[in-house]
Amino acid sequence: MADGTIADLRQLKRARTAVAAVFCVHGAVTGSFATRIPWIQDHAGVSAGQLGLALAFPALGASVAMPLAGAISHRFGARAALRGLLALWTLSLILPSFAPNLPALCAALFAFGASAGMSDVAMNALGVETENRLDRSIMSGLHGMWSVGALVGSAGGTLAAHLGSDARPHHALAAIVLTALGLIACQGVLDLRSTPDEEPPPRFTLPPRSALVIGAVGFCAVFAEGASLDWSAVYLRDILDTSPGLAAASTTAFALTMAVARLAGDRIVDRFGPVHTVRVGGVVATAGGVLVVAAPRPGVAMLGFAFIGLGVAVVVPLAFAAAGRSGPNPSQAIAGVATITYTSGLIAPSAIGAVADATSLIVSFGLVTALAFGLVVGAGVLRTAGRESAKASPAGAAVPDPRP
Repeated sequence: MADGTIADLRQLKRARTAVAAVFCVHGAVTGSFATRIPWIQDHAGVSAGQLGLALAFPALGASVAMPLAGAISHRFGARAALRGLLALWTLSLILPSFAPNLPALCAALFAFGASAGMSDVAMNALGVETENRLDRSIMSGLHGMWSVGALVGSAGGTLAAHLGSDARPHHALAAIVLTALGLIACQGVLDLRSTPDEEPPPRFTLPPRSALVIGAVGFCAVFAEGASLDWSAVYLRDILDTSPGLAAASTTAFALTMAVARLAGDRIVDRFGPVHTVRVGGVVATAGGVLVVAAPRPGVAMLGFAFIGLGVAVVVPLAFAAAGRSGPNPSQAIAGVATITYTSGLIAPSAIGAVADATSLIVSFGLVTALAFGLVVGAGVLRTAGRESAKASPAGAAVPDPRP
Protein backbone atom coordinates (compact mmCIF):
# COMPACT_ATOMS: atom_id res chain seq x y z
CA MET A 1 0.00 0.00 0.00
CA ALA A 2 1.43 3.41 -0.99
CA ASP A 3 2.40 5.90 1.71
CA GLY A 4 -0.13 8.39 0.36
CA THR A 5 -2.92 5.84 0.58
CA ILE A 6 -1.98 4.98 4.16
CA ALA A 7 -1.92 8.68 5.08
CA ASP A 8 -5.32 9.21 3.45
CA LEU A 9 -6.77 6.27 5.36
CA ARG A 10 -5.42 7.61 8.63
CA GLN A 11 -6.91 11.02 7.87
CA LEU A 12 -10.28 9.42 7.14
CA LYS A 13 -10.17 7.46 10.40
CA ARG A 14 -9.41 10.68 12.28
CA ALA A 15 -12.28 12.35 10.46
CA ARG A 16 -14.60 9.51 11.46
CA THR A 17 -13.58 9.85 15.12
CA ALA A 18 -14.03 13.61 14.94
CA VAL A 19 -17.51 13.49 13.40
CA ALA A 20 -18.51 10.82 15.95
CA ALA A 21 -17.48 13.24 18.70
CA VAL A 22 -19.59 15.94 17.04
CA PHE A 23 -22.63 13.64 17.08
CA CYS A 24 -21.99 12.90 20.75
CA VAL A 25 -21.81 16.61 21.63
CA HIS A 26 -25.00 17.28 19.66
CA GLY A 27 -26.84 14.55 21.55
CA ALA A 28 -25.55 15.78 24.91
CA VAL A 29 -27.28 19.13 24.39
CA THR A 30 -30.61 17.38 23.84
CA GLY A 31 -30.14 15.21 26.93
CA SER A 32 -29.15 18.19 29.06
CA PHE A 33 -32.25 20.11 27.99
CA ALA A 34 -34.79 17.29 28.28
CA THR A 35 -34.05 16.51 31.91
CA ARG A 36 -34.65 20.12 33.01
CA ILE A 37 -37.97 20.65 31.25
CA PRO A 38 -39.92 20.47 34.56
CA TRP A 39 -37.72 23.25 36.02
CA ILE A 40 -38.13 25.33 32.87
CA GLN A 41 -41.91 24.87 33.03
CA ASP A 42 -42.03 26.05 36.64
CA HIS A 43 -39.71 29.01 35.97
CA ALA A 44 -41.76 30.17 32.95
CA GLY A 45 -45.03 29.60 34.85
CA VAL A 46 -46.73 27.69 32.04
CA SER A 47 -49.38 25.00 32.25
CA ALA A 48 -49.04 21.50 30.84
CA GLY A 49 -50.99 22.51 27.76
CA GLN A 50 -48.89 25.63 27.25
CA LEU A 51 -45.73 23.57 27.67
CA GLY A 52 -46.97 21.20 24.97
CA LEU A 53 -47.44 24.19 22.67
CA ALA A 54 -43.96 25.51 23.45
CA LEU A 55 -42.37 22.11 22.82
CA ALA A 56 -43.67 22.20 19.25
CA PHE A 57 -41.45 25.21 18.49
CA PRO A 58 -38.09 23.36 18.32
CA ALA A 59 -39.40 21.24 15.45
CA LEU A 60 -40.87 24.31 13.77
CA GLY A 61 -37.57 26.17 14.06
CA ALA A 62 -35.66 23.19 12.73
CA SER A 63 -38.00 22.74 9.77
CA VAL A 64 -37.65 26.41 8.78
CA ALA A 65 -33.88 26.62 9.20
CA MET A 66 -32.61 23.26 7.94
CA PRO A 67 -32.70 24.22 4.23
CA LEU A 68 -30.20 27.01 5.04
CA ALA A 69 -27.47 24.57 6.06
CA GLY A 70 -26.50 23.70 2.49
CA ALA A 71 -26.04 27.36 1.51
CA ILE A 72 -23.95 28.03 4.62
CA SER A 73 -21.72 25.03 3.92
CA HIS A 74 -21.32 26.09 0.29
CA ARG A 75 -20.21 29.60 1.28
CA PHE A 76 -17.90 28.85 4.20
CA GLY A 77 -16.86 25.23 3.64
CA ALA A 78 -18.15 22.19 5.49
CA ARG A 79 -15.76 22.35 8.45
CA ALA A 80 -16.19 26.07 9.16
CA ALA A 81 -19.96 25.80 8.71
CA LEU A 82 -20.20 22.88 11.13
CA ARG A 83 -17.99 24.69 13.64
CA GLY A 84 -20.24 27.74 13.64
CA LEU A 85 -23.56 25.89 13.53
CA LEU A 86 -22.59 23.44 16.27
CA ALA A 87 -21.47 26.34 18.49
CA LEU A 88 -24.84 28.03 17.91
CA TRP A 89 -26.56 24.80 18.98
CA THR A 90 -24.51 24.25 22.12
CA LEU A 91 -24.81 27.89 23.21
CA SER A 92 -28.55 27.95 22.52
CA LEU A 93 -28.94 25.51 25.42
CA ILE A 94 -28.79 28.58 27.67
CA LEU A 95 -31.87 30.25 26.17
CA PRO A 96 -34.88 28.20 27.39
CA SER A 97 -33.96 28.27 31.08
CA PHE A 98 -33.92 32.08 31.06
CA ALA A 99 -37.41 32.42 29.49
CA PRO A 100 -39.73 34.12 32.02
CA ASN A 101 -43.04 33.45 30.25
CA LEU A 102 -44.72 31.53 27.43
CA PRO A 103 -43.92 33.90 24.51
CA ALA A 104 -40.26 34.10 25.53
CA LEU A 105 -40.11 30.32 25.93
CA CYS A 106 -41.61 29.75 22.48
CA ALA A 107 -39.10 32.18 20.93
CA ALA A 108 -36.19 30.55 22.79
CA LEU A 109 -37.27 27.07 21.72
CA PHE A 110 -37.70 28.22 18.11
CA ALA A 111 -34.08 29.44 18.08
CA PHE A 112 -33.02 26.28 19.92
CA GLY A 113 -34.63 24.11 17.26
CA ALA A 114 -33.32 26.18 14.34
CA SER A 115 -29.71 25.81 15.49
CA ALA A 116 -30.30 22.11 16.19
CA GLY A 117 -31.66 21.49 12.70
CA MET A 118 -28.93 23.33 10.81
CA SER A 119 -26.12 21.66 12.74
CA ASP A 120 -27.92 18.32 12.32
CA VAL A 121 -27.89 18.66 8.53
CA ALA A 122 -24.25 19.82 8.46
CA MET A 123 -22.96 16.95 10.60
CA ASN A 124 -25.00 14.31 8.76
CA ALA A 125 -23.72 15.58 5.39
CA LEU A 126 -20.15 15.28 6.65
CA GLY A 127 -20.92 11.86 8.10
CA VAL A 128 -22.25 10.65 4.74
CA GLU A 129 -19.19 11.97 2.90
CA THR A 130 -16.86 10.32 5.40
CA GLU A 131 -18.79 7.07 4.99
CA ASN A 132 -18.53 7.34 1.20
CA ARG A 133 -14.77 7.80 1.31
CA LEU A 134 -14.23 4.99 3.79
CA ASP A 135 -16.47 2.78 1.59
CA ARG A 136 -18.15 1.17 4.60
CA SER A 137 -21.12 1.93 6.79
CA ILE A 138 -20.56 4.34 9.69
CA MET A 139 -23.85 6.27 9.89
CA SER A 140 -25.54 3.88 12.30
CA GLY A 141 -22.59 4.15 14.67
CA LEU A 142 -22.60 7.94 14.39
CA HIS A 143 -26.25 8.07 15.40
CA GLY A 144 -25.41 5.61 18.17
CA MET A 145 -22.86 8.14 19.43
CA TRP A 146 -25.64 10.75 19.37
CA SER A 147 -27.67 8.46 21.63
CA VAL A 148 -24.65 8.01 23.91
CA GLY A 149 -24.30 11.79 24.13
CA ALA A 150 -27.99 12.13 24.94
CA LEU A 151 -27.64 9.56 27.73
CA VAL A 152 -24.58 11.37 29.14
CA GLY A 153 -26.33 14.73 28.98
CA SER A 154 -29.45 13.35 30.61
CA ALA A 155 -27.35 11.74 33.36
CA GLY A 156 -25.79 15.12 34.14
CA GLY A 157 -29.19 16.78 34.07
CA THR A 158 -30.68 14.12 36.33
CA LEU A 159 -27.90 14.69 38.85
CA ALA A 160 -28.39 18.48 38.71
CA ALA A 161 -32.15 18.07 39.18
CA HIS A 162 -31.61 15.65 42.09
CA LEU A 163 -29.37 18.23 43.77
CA GLY A 164 -32.02 20.91 43.25
CA SER A 165 -29.74 22.98 41.02
CA ASP A 166 -31.06 26.04 39.21
CA ALA A 167 -31.15 25.16 35.50
CA ARG A 168 -29.65 28.51 34.46
CA PRO A 169 -26.12 27.96 35.86
CA HIS A 170 -26.37 24.25 35.00
CA HIS A 171 -27.15 24.95 31.35
CA ALA A 172 -24.66 27.82 31.16
CA LEU A 173 -21.85 25.57 32.40
CA ALA A 174 -22.96 22.70 30.15
CA ALA A 175 -23.12 25.05 27.15
CA ILE A 176 -19.58 26.33 27.73
CA VAL A 177 -18.13 22.83 28.16
CA LEU A 178 -19.99 21.39 25.17
CA THR A 179 -19.06 24.36 22.97
CA ALA A 180 -15.39 23.85 23.77
CA LEU A 181 -15.61 20.11 23.11
CA GLY A 182 -17.51 20.74 19.88
CA LEU A 183 -14.94 23.23 18.58
CA ILE A 184 -12.15 20.76 19.32
CA ALA A 185 -14.00 17.93 17.58
CA CYS A 186 -14.71 20.03 14.49
CA GLN A 187 -10.99 20.51 13.89
CA GLY A 188 -10.71 16.91 12.72
CA VAL A 189 -13.67 16.63 10.33
CA LEU A 190 -13.25 16.69 6.56
CA ASP A 191 -12.67 20.19 5.20
CA LEU A 192 -14.90 20.01 2.13
CA ARG A 193 -15.16 23.08 -0.08
CA SER A 194 -17.19 23.83 -3.18
CA THR A 195 -15.41 24.26 -6.49
CA PRO A 196 -15.28 27.85 -7.84
CA ASP A 197 -17.67 27.07 -10.69
CA GLU A 198 -20.20 25.20 -8.52
CA GLU A 199 -23.60 26.86 -8.27
CA PRO A 200 -24.65 27.66 -4.69
CA PRO A 201 -27.70 25.76 -3.48
CA PRO A 202 -30.91 27.77 -3.04
CA ARG A 203 -31.54 29.07 0.46
CA PHE A 204 -35.08 27.71 0.51
CA THR A 205 -36.39 24.99 -1.78
CA LEU A 206 -38.74 22.06 -1.73
CA PRO A 207 -37.04 18.72 -1.00
CA PRO A 208 -36.17 16.69 -4.12
CA ARG A 209 -38.50 13.82 -4.98
CA SER A 210 -35.89 11.27 -3.92
CA ALA A 211 -35.78 12.82 -0.45
CA LEU A 212 -39.56 12.63 -0.15
CA VAL A 213 -39.59 8.90 -0.89
CA ILE A 214 -36.67 8.16 1.43
CA GLY A 215 -38.15 10.49 4.03
CA ALA A 216 -41.37 8.47 4.04
CA VAL A 217 -39.42 5.45 5.32
CA GLY A 218 -37.76 7.65 7.93
CA PHE A 219 -41.20 8.99 8.88
CA CYS A 220 -42.43 5.48 9.74
CA ALA A 221 -39.36 4.76 11.88
CA VAL A 222 -39.37 8.07 13.76
CA PHE A 223 -43.12 7.83 14.39
CA ALA A 224 -42.65 4.39 15.98
CA GLU A 225 -39.63 5.62 17.94
CA GLY A 226 -41.31 8.79 19.22
CA ALA A 227 -44.52 7.00 20.12
CA SER A 228 -42.64 4.32 22.05
CA LEU A 229 -40.38 6.76 23.88
CA ASP A 230 -43.18 9.08 24.96
CA TRP A 231 -45.98 6.57 25.55
CA SER A 232 -44.41 3.27 26.62
CA ALA A 233 -44.49 4.14 30.32
CA VAL A 234 -48.07 5.39 30.08
CA TYR A 235 -49.07 2.24 28.17
CA LEU A 236 -47.69 -0.06 30.84
CA ARG A 237 -49.25 1.98 33.63
CA ASP A 238 -52.72 2.45 32.12
CA ILE A 239 -53.22 -0.72 30.09
CA LEU A 240 -51.31 -3.28 32.16
CA ASP A 241 -51.56 -1.66 35.61
CA THR A 242 -47.76 -1.59 36.06
CA SER A 243 -46.02 0.22 38.92
CA PRO A 244 -44.61 3.69 38.09
CA GLY A 245 -41.03 2.50 38.61
CA LEU A 246 -41.33 -0.44 36.23
CA ALA A 247 -43.19 1.68 33.70
CA ALA A 248 -40.42 4.29 33.73
CA ALA A 249 -37.81 1.55 33.38
CA SER A 250 -39.41 0.49 30.10
CA THR A 251 -38.62 3.90 28.59
CA THR A 252 -34.99 3.76 29.74
CA ALA A 253 -34.66 0.22 28.41
CA PHE A 254 -36.08 1.32 25.06
CA ALA A 255 -33.54 4.17 24.80
CA LEU A 256 -30.67 1.84 25.70
CA THR A 257 -31.83 -0.69 23.11
CA MET A 258 -31.80 2.02 20.46
CA ALA A 259 -28.29 3.16 21.42
CA VAL A 260 -26.81 -0.35 21.48
CA ALA A 261 -28.46 -1.32 18.20
CA ARG A 262 -27.14 1.79 16.46
CA LEU A 263 -23.62 1.27 17.75
CA ALA A 264 -23.66 -2.31 16.46
CA GLY A 265 -25.61 -1.55 13.28
CA ASP A 266 -22.76 -0.69 10.94
CA ARG A 267 -21.38 -4.23 10.89
CA ILE A 268 -24.82 -5.60 10.07
CA VAL A 269 -25.36 -3.03 7.30
CA ASP A 270 -21.94 -3.75 5.79
CA ARG A 271 -22.71 -7.47 5.72
CA PHE A 272 -26.31 -7.48 4.53
CA GLY A 273 -26.81 -4.05 2.92
CA PRO A 274 -29.28 -1.31 3.86
CA VAL A 275 -32.35 -2.79 2.14
CA HIS A 276 -32.14 -6.22 3.80
CA THR A 277 -31.26 -4.64 7.15
CA VAL A 278 -34.25 -2.29 7.13
CA ARG A 279 -36.59 -4.98 5.81
CA VAL A 280 -35.65 -7.39 8.60
CA GLY A 281 -35.75 -4.51 11.08
CA GLY A 282 -39.29 -3.75 9.92
CA VAL A 283 -40.29 -7.35 10.56
CA VAL A 284 -38.77 -7.18 14.06
CA ALA A 285 -40.47 -3.84 14.81
CA THR A 286 -43.81 -5.13 13.51
CA ALA A 287 -43.51 -8.22 15.71
CA GLY A 288 -42.75 -5.89 18.62
CA GLY A 289 -45.88 -3.87 17.92
CA VAL A 290 -47.97 -7.05 17.86
CA LEU A 291 -46.50 -8.07 21.23
CA VAL A 292 -47.35 -4.67 22.70
CA VAL A 293 -50.93 -4.72 21.44
CA ALA A 294 -51.56 -8.30 22.51
CA ALA A 295 -49.50 -8.27 25.74
CA PRO A 296 -51.21 -9.99 28.66
CA ARG A 297 -48.42 -9.04 31.08
CA PRO A 298 -45.96 -6.12 31.50
CA GLY A 299 -42.95 -8.26 30.64
CA VAL A 300 -44.38 -9.12 27.23
CA ALA A 301 -45.10 -5.46 26.47
CA MET A 302 -41.59 -4.45 27.55
CA LEU A 303 -40.18 -7.09 25.21
CA GLY A 304 -42.39 -5.69 22.46
CA PHE A 305 -41.09 -2.15 23.01
CA ALA A 306 -37.53 -3.49 22.96
CA PHE A 307 -38.26 -5.17 19.61
CA ILE A 308 -39.65 -1.90 18.23
CA GLY A 309 -36.48 -0.07 19.30
CA LEU A 310 -34.27 -2.79 17.85
CA GLY A 311 -36.16 -2.79 14.57
CA VAL A 312 -36.21 0.95 13.90
CA ALA A 313 -32.81 1.87 15.36
CA VAL A 314 -30.77 2.00 12.15
CA VAL A 315 -33.47 3.29 9.79
CA VAL A 316 -32.91 7.03 10.25
CA PRO A 317 -29.10 6.80 9.87
CA LEU A 318 -29.59 4.77 6.69
CA ALA A 319 -32.20 7.25 5.42
CA PHE A 320 -29.71 10.10 5.84
CA ALA A 321 -27.02 8.05 4.13
CA ALA A 322 -29.34 7.20 1.24
CA ALA A 323 -30.40 10.85 0.90
CA GLY A 324 -26.77 11.94 0.76
CA ARG A 325 -26.17 9.60 -2.19
CA SER A 326 -29.45 10.21 -4.01
CA GLY A 327 -28.48 13.24 -6.06
CA PRO A 328 -25.97 15.99 -6.81
CA ASN A 329 -26.78 18.07 -3.70
CA PRO A 330 -26.39 15.94 -0.54
CA SER A 331 -27.15 18.77 1.91
CA GLN A 332 -30.42 19.59 0.17
CA ALA A 333 -31.53 15.95 0.15
CA ILE A 334 -30.49 15.41 3.77
CA ALA A 335 -32.33 18.58 4.78
CA GLY A 336 -35.45 17.23 3.07
CA VAL A 337 -35.26 13.90 4.87
CA ALA A 338 -34.47 15.65 8.16
CA THR A 339 -37.51 17.92 7.76
CA ILE A 340 -39.79 14.92 7.22
CA THR A 341 -38.37 13.00 10.18
CA TYR A 342 -38.54 16.05 12.46
CA THR A 343 -42.18 16.47 11.43
CA SER A 344 -42.84 12.82 12.28
CA GLY A 345 -41.24 13.28 15.69
CA LEU A 346 -43.40 16.36 16.21
CA ILE A 347 -46.74 14.78 15.38
CA ALA A 348 -46.22 11.26 16.76
CA PRO A 349 -46.84 11.97 20.47
CA SER A 350 -49.94 14.08 19.84
CA ALA A 351 -51.28 11.67 17.20
CA ILE A 352 -50.98 8.75 19.62
CA GLY A 353 -52.80 10.79 22.26
CA ALA A 354 -55.55 11.82 19.87
CA VAL A 355 -56.18 8.25 18.71
CA ALA A 356 -56.10 7.06 22.33
CA ASP A 357 -58.68 9.67 23.33
CA ALA A 358 -60.95 8.61 20.49
CA THR A 359 -60.43 4.87 20.99
CA SER A 360 -57.69 3.44 23.24
CA LEU A 361 -53.92 3.20 23.56
CA ILE A 362 -54.13 -0.34 22.22
CA VAL A 363 -55.54 1.03 18.95
CA SER A 364 -52.84 3.73 18.95
CA PHE A 365 -50.13 1.10 19.00
CA GLY A 366 -51.98 -0.80 16.31
CA LEU A 367 -51.23 2.29 14.19
CA VAL A 368 -47.58 2.12 15.26
CA THR A 369 -47.50 -1.53 14.23
CA ALA A 370 -48.91 -0.69 10.80
CA LEU A 371 -46.26 2.02 10.27
CA ALA A 372 -43.55 -0.40 11.39
CA PHE A 373 -44.73 -2.77 8.66
CA GLY A 374 -44.28 0.15 6.27
CA LEU A 375 -40.53 -0.34 6.71
CA VAL A 376 -40.85 -3.82 5.22
CA VAL A 377 -42.74 -2.44 2.23
CA GLY A 378 -40.60 0.67 1.68
CA ALA A 379 -37.09 -0.63 2.39
CA GLY A 380 -36.27 -0.82 -1.31
CA VAL A 381 -35.99 2.96 -1.64
CA LEU A 382 -32.76 2.80 0.36
CA ARG A 383 -31.10 1.05 -2.60
CA THR A 384 -29.08 4.06 -3.76
CA ALA A 385 -25.75 4.96 -5.26
CA GLY A 386 -22.60 3.64 -3.66
CA ARG A 387 -19.81 5.10 -1.57
CA GLU A 388 -17.20 5.81 -4.21
CA SER A 389 -17.07 9.59 -3.72
CA ALA A 390 -13.43 9.43 -2.69
CA LYS A 391 -12.65 8.10 -6.16
CA ALA A 392 -15.02 10.46 -7.95
CA SER A 393 -14.97 14.18 -8.58
CA PRO A 394 -14.79 16.69 -5.72
CA ALA A 395 -18.51 17.16 -6.05
CA GLY A 396 -18.94 13.56 -4.96
CA ALA A 397 -20.26 11.91 -8.12
CA ALA A 398 -21.69 8.58 -7.16
CA VAL A 399 -21.36 5.14 -8.75
CA PRO A 400 -23.77 2.24 -8.48
CA ASP A 401 -23.73 0.13 -5.33
CA PRO A 402 -23.85 -3.59 -6.19
CA ARG A 403 -25.37 -4.41 -2.80
CA PRO A 404 -29.08 -4.08 -2.03
